[in-house]
Amino acid sequence: MQERSSGAELATILRAELNRYSPGEKLPSSRALVERHRVSPVTVSRALAELAAEGLVTTRPGAGAFRAEPRSEAPRPVDTSWQEIALSAEPGGDQVPRSVDASGVVATLGVPGPGVIELNGGYLHSDLQPERALAAALARAGRRPGAWGRPPVEGVPELRAWFAREIAGAGGPLAASDVLVTAGGQSALTAALRALAAPGAPVLVESPTYPGMLAVARASGLRPVPVPLDADGVRTDLLADAFRASGARLFVCQPLFQNPTGAVLAAERRREVLRVARAAGAFVIEDDFARLLVHGDAPTPPPTLIADDRDGTVVHVRSLTKATSANLRVGALAARGPVLDRLRAIQVVDSFFVPRPLQEAALELVGSPAWPRHLRLIAGELTARRNALTTALHQQLPALAGPGHGTAYGNDHAFGGLYVPPGGYHLWLRLPDGTDEGALTGAALRAGVAVAAGRPYFPAEPPAAHLRLSFASASGTGEITEGVRRLRTACEELGVPVS
Repeated sequence: MQERSSGAELATILRAELNRYSPGEKLPSSRALVERHRVSPVTVSRALAELAAEGLVTTRPGAGAFRAEPRSEAPRPVDTSWQEIALSAEPGGDQVPRSVDASGVVATLGVPGPGVIELNGGYLHSDLQPERALAAALARAGRRPGAWGRPPVEGVPELRAWFAREIAGAGGPLAASDVLVTAGGQSALTAALRALAAPGAPVLVESPTYPGMLAVARASGLRPVPVPLDADGVRTDLLADAFRASGARLFVCQPLFQNPTGAVLAAERRREVLRVARAAGAFVIEDDFARLLVHGDAPTPPPTLIADDRDGTVVHVRSLTKATSANLRVGALAARGPVLDRLRAIQVVDSFFVPRPLQEAALELVGSPAWPRHLRLIAGELTARRNALTTALHQQLPALAGPGHGTAYGNDHAFGGLYVPPGGYHLWLRLPDGTDEGALTGAALRAGVAVAAGRPYFPAEPPAAHLRLSFASASGTGEITEGVRRLRTACEELGVPVS
């Protein structure tokens, strides 16, 4: 059992036992709780911290934990009704509302309750994370000379050089000086959007696309303008039309294993995206979030867009987080020309710099023999889990899965049925017409499986109802198969066709 769930369970037990103690009375020692409940000291610490946060116990260093004294009086109610006016009042003109829908982001960050299978997560399950290698890298990093000194605001030079090679290849068009180290991919996207578009400006985005990017754009006062996808990535004929109609000077895309469709931008469209953007005098933000999540049976993925960009059109976003742990929030922005100064200024204002020990730990990790072994491991594991999910869908929910399609990087697959991507960590399902996404995700949660509704992935009205299913956040192929069975139960409850 994971520490976070066992800690919550122990907190529930201790909460029920508190009435045995008088206010101010000392609780059993941590060692006694470890022995009585057969848990680890970390679990006991987590449980007591949870009770302390609730005001039920107090802890005193060196003395132990005590039942808290009852509050002398109930807290006075606070009248916050005025905030509805303050938060919704907008200045005159065609302004973008300041409210932000973060539901699509929260769905992938939240921790499901005990017993719920997680098919909506956005990170690797703990079984797939290189926890030993991370711990060793962090320990080595802490001993490096100067590891706790203030780093350059652009990032540690060696890490910038590593990212430059990873993004554009050895001898490619990027130098270490073209890279800024960021606090993960989300931070990089935020900086890029704020740097490249003024509040109120339109920004072209794929439809559907990553909800976290849509949330950032709207929080920055931008107006996302959708450009539809098909099996070969963004429709470049419609991209040119969208630039003309909107006057946008920015396009955000995920050319490799797009979230949520898994699509890979076809070779001819890669060239066309750069040509169309250059003709419009626009930048392209290339969110390359899943390049390290190539499956074991996939051909070599195409190079990055920035590797083929000779005009400084592309601003590239890369992160180590998806392939390691949600807590290794180390990423990079790569760009050339005056735009790099704008990006640097935005990042410095927002966050100063990424903590040096974290940068040093990232360097230790990617420079160790454990790193290529880890990438090979997750390539094989993601392939097995993808296949398990695909098989379970065809067996349990053939009406949702549709016909199977290939996984190559060419034009030999269809779009709209079940496209099986050769990388990434999710499948994108179109639901039967008339399906209520919200009702289905609610029924699925009652059945014991968490899935992500498709609506937050669309910048405008969606053409149909969808679900996104993640196969990286589950504990293994058996749990994936059981999760699909539970999803079938939810479909049957609502009368959604399953076969």
